[in-house]
Amino acid sequence: MKYYIIAGEASGDLHASNLMKSILKKDSNAEFRFWGGDLMQKVAGTAPVKHYKELAFMGFLEVAKNLNTILKNIKFCKTDIENYQPDVLILVDYPGFNLRIAAFAKSLGIKVVYYISPQLWAWKESRVEKIQKFVDEMLVILPFEKAFYKKHKIDAHFVGHPLLDAISDLEPIDIAKFKNENSLNEKEIIALLPGSREQEVGKMLDLMLSVRPFFRDYQFVIAGAPSLPKSFYEKYVDENVHFVSNKTYDLLRSSKAALVTSGTATLETALLNIPEVVCYRGSRISYEIGKRLIKNIKYISLVNLIMDREIVTELIQENLTTKNLVAELTKILGGTKREEILNNYALLREKLGGKGASDHAAEVIVNG
Repeated sequence: MKYYIIAGEASGDLHASNLMKSILKKDSNAEFRFWGGDLMQKVAGTAPVKHYKELAFMGFLEVAKNLNTILKNIKFCKTDIENYQPDVLILVDYPGFNLRIAAFAKSLGIKVVYYISPQLWAWKESRVEKIQKFVDEMLVILPFEKAFYKKHKIDAHFVGHPLLDAISDLEPIDIAKFKNENSLNEKEIIALLPGSREQEVGKMLDLMLSVRPFFRDYQFVIAGAPSLPKSFYEKYVDENVHFVSNKTYDLLRSSKAALVTSGTATLETALLNIPEVVCYRGSRISYEIGKRLIKNIKYISLVNLIMDREIVTELIQENLTTKNLVAELTKILGGTKREEILNNYALLREKLGGKGASDHAAEVIVNG
C-alpha cells in the first residue's frame, strides 16, 4: 500500500519513523511519501517532501507572523496528496495543519488515520467534531485519552506510548566513555533541555544557567536541538557549561538530574529514570491567551498529567526564578524527594503499559 505521513515536529519524526518500521514488518511492499525529518528519511530511503524544520512555528504570535507560509504549505500539501493518491493518510499530532489536511483527504475518499492525538482534552475540544467527521481511526498513546474520546462517541485505540519502545531498545550506557567522547570532566552532570525552537531556547537557557553559582560541584551540559545550529549555543558554553548535539538520551542517562522545558522531553526524562524539574516561561501575551483557552488541566508536564498528581515540580512563568530553581534542584539531587520521584517513575511506566505501541498502531493501519 501507499502511505502518506505528516509529522510536523522532532518528536513526530521519531514516532513516525518507528511506526514506518512496524508498517514495513506487516506490509513489505509499503511505499512512503512523507513530511517529517531525518529519522523518517532513514527508514524510507528518500528525503521528506518538507522537513519539519520548515514547519515548526510556536506560539500565537509566531503562527500569526508566518500565516502566509503556513497557508502555502497547506495548499501545496493538498496538491501533493492528490497527485500521489495514497491508500492511507497518517497524521502525527500537529493539529492546526493536520486537521485541515484530514478534511481534504476525506473528500477524496482516502482513509485517514490519526496517530498521537492532539491535546484536545486540554484546549480546543470543539475540534473533536473534525475528528468525528474526517478521521477513520484514532490511535492514542495516553491512557486517559481513550476515555476522553469515548465521551465524544469515538472508539479510539489505546496503543501504548511509543517512547517505551524507543527507550527500551537503547544499549546500556558507559558514562565514563560518554564523558570522554564529549570532552566532559569528571563532575556529575546536570542536563539542560531548553527546548527546540530558537526563541524558546534562548529564554530558557538564561534562566536554567542562572543556578550555576549554587552548584559548583556539578557540570552543566546543554542538549542541543537538531533544529538549531551549534553556533547558536556557543555564547552559553564555558569551562563548566558544555554542549552535546543529537545525544539527548545518552546525556540524560549520564546525568544526576535535569532541568527540562515542558513538552515530550519531560516524559522522556522520566522514562529514562532521571529526576527533573519542569520549566516553562512563554511570552506574556501567549501565556495569558493560552491560560484562558486551556481548561480543566492542572499540570503542564506529561508526567503529572498521566499520573493525575504532582510527581515532578513544575515552575511556570513568574514561579520560574533562580531561587525556586535552586531550591527544587537541590531536592532532587539527593534525599527523600529524589527517592520519591524514582518510585513514582516506576508507577508511571506501569500505567503506560508495555512495549509495542508502534506495532499495535501498524496493525490497525495495515489490517484495519
